[in-house]
Amino acid sequence: MGEPTLRDRIELYYATVPLGFADAEEFGPLRLFVRKGEGAPYYGGPNHASPLPAGPAPVSAGSASGGPAAGSASSGPVGTGITAADIARVRARQRELGVAESFEWLAEVTPSLRALVEAAGLPVAERPLMVLDPHHPLPPQPLPEGVTIRVLDADDPGLPAVLALPRLAFADVGTAVGPAGRAELAAVAEKLVADGTVETIRPTLLTGHKVLAAAFAPDGTPLAAGHYHPARGITEIGGIGTLPTARRQGLGAAVMAALATHAREHGVHTVFLAYAEAAVARIYARLGFRPAGTTLLIADQPARGQ
Repeated sequence: MGEPTLRDRIELYYATVPLGFADAEEFGPLRLFVRKGEGAPYYGGPNHASPLPAGPAPVSAGSASGGPAAGSASSGPVGTGITAADIARVRARQRELGVAESFEWLAEVTPSLRALVEAAGLPVAERPLMVLDPHHPLPPQPLPEGVTIRVLDADDPGLPAVLALPRLAFADVGTAVGPAGRAELAAVAEKLVADGTVETIRPTLLTGHKVLAAAFAPDGTPLAAGHYHPARGITEIGGIGTLPTARRQGLGAAVMAALATHAREHGVHTVFLAYAEAAVARIYARLGFRPAGTTLLIADQPARGQ
């Protein structure tokens, strides 16, 4: 067999990385990742991509779904064999779990799934993918005076505010400077400490399942942040967000470059990401990322479980 293609590697990543946080339940040609503990829920999607070696084996979900469980991969050509009934079984299980009815898959690999999902009444959104050219040099990006970037460990005092930052960044979409700043960040950070979110994240940092980096102002306030989850030399960089009052200073690009460099230095050979806005894609293109297909997901579904 030849080397796996880029799309093969991305699909393998999507099939593997959730297993650090979730169990896989099989529903014929579909798979649903079910979160083991606290945190944002995961998604359903095609199961023709098997988890990478050393990942936990999927579990049977036949009794939970009201239908028979199938093997870990569908037979026949990719994208065939999925029916409206399969989608209905996954959605029923999601309702039973009390989580959003969410799906995620690569458009180019399973093109037939979109029509079935839309026919079921779920709106589909597109998230184009980009991959970093493995031979492209990635020097550190310029930062405003006094701003530094660091990778956080589990005991970093800045962790609550760094985890709070994306809540503000993604609530005010776009790249324009916005009103949310230090006071709003501190308020959200206090809530994440109080509700246990910060303690939930600490173990993932300790085990290396998650790498979190942020750009900090001289007073210790995080101004931009992002993360990645490595799995067998592959990773998606995500959660890149900038405090609205600190936008238009190149901070998101600097954090992205720092995360990609850190990943490369720790054995990751395939670095990819998804984006929602053309303006952001142009920034990533300048860093050396190139188009790599399209992820489809349910519009407005919760952010992928981390």
